[in-house]
Amino acid sequence: MKVALLSDCYLPRLGGIEVQVHDLAARLVQRGHRVEVFTATPGSHGERYGGTEVVDGVTVHRMALQLPWDLPVNPWAPVQMRKRLADVDVVHVHMGVISPFAVDGALLATRMGLPTAMTWHCMLDGLAPVVSALGVVRHWARRGMAMSAVSDVAAAPLRRILGTSAEVAVLPNGIDVDAWRPTRCPPDDGTVRIVTAMRLAGRKRPVPMLRVVRRARELVPQEVGLHVEVLGEGPARATVERFVHEHAMAGWVSLPGRVSRDELKLRYAAADIYISPGKLESFGIAALEARTAGLPVVGRQGSGVGEFVTDGVNGYLARDDDAMATALARLASDAPLRASMTAHNLDHRPAQDWESVAAKAEGEYLRAIGSRARR
Repeated sequence: MKVALLSDCYLPRLGGIEVQVHDLAARLVQRGHRVEVFTATPGSHGERYGGTEVVDGVTVHRMALQLPWDLPVNPWAPVQMRKRLADVDVVHVHMGVISPFAVDGALLATRMGLPTAMTWHCMLDGLAPVVSALGVVRHWARRGMAMSAVSDVAAAPLRRILGTSAEVAVLPNGIDVDAWRPTRCPPDDGTVRIVTAMRLAGRKRPVPMLRVVRRARELVPQEVGLHVEVLGEGPARATVERFVHEHAMAGWVSLPGRVSRDELKLRYAAADIYISPGKLESFGIAALEARTAGLPVVGRQGSGVGEFVTDGVNGYLARDDDAMATALARLASDAPLRASMTAHNLDHRPAQDWESVAAKAEGEYLRAIGSRARR
């Protein structure tokens, strides 16, 4: 098939959707499909206004305008995209919390009568009533769009909006399992290393996470050393640094910033526990990467982390921050427990390997094509 992937954000911008769409494109090409990406993200050399470049063998159409903060808005993009989409077999739209470019692309694809799949990478949460009132999701479903979300919790609001009128499948994020297998063990020096990777923004809850680890430190026997590593950058960095300073945590909490994928693998291999504090985590790709590297994961109940963490088996799913601190303290204080959870994670491959996810994506494309053919 010739597949068009539409996403507001794409490489070189770094983030969950950007990397996932890039990796999906690569996997689809490996499976014999022709793939092109349409995005409102400028290129590595400033490509905009419909300019193209080839990224890892995939043609990327850069529909960005010159806007402050490179906002992914271009009301003229559909005019340029119409001709370029004319010969595709299926369009795959990737939706975030606010995705103006993806919405414009979805509206264009339905007007053109193109088979279209849409994957939601976000938790609608409080926005669900607004989305429902707008009626656009029901409109897309009536036009035969194959709806999916990256997890059951992300799919739930869409299922409530659509009721029995349309199926909302789960198309999870994918991971290269073998690439994330650890190449070394954490040092046995009496220190338990807790790691997290996140954008330092309020929605990801970096400051509440620091409160959690501070409470865990109080619960863990003093003879057990703790070190917490917070990987990532974002607008809340100054607030995070201030909290660490004001609570005298600098001696055991480090903020190295954003690191490369290869460096992230090394950091996970040297750690003992991963913490995922987000309440509105639609999936948690960083947590899945850590789980694949063997780390027990402590996350929140009701988040997408529950797609690959079973409470008490390979991590803990906490009902609130107090329970999260207790779970962290339990793991930090019990080396055999950590070892058993790590062994489980390494012995049981996650279901979200790319081979499986790419096959599910193909299934969504066939569902979209079949639905369109029936209309």
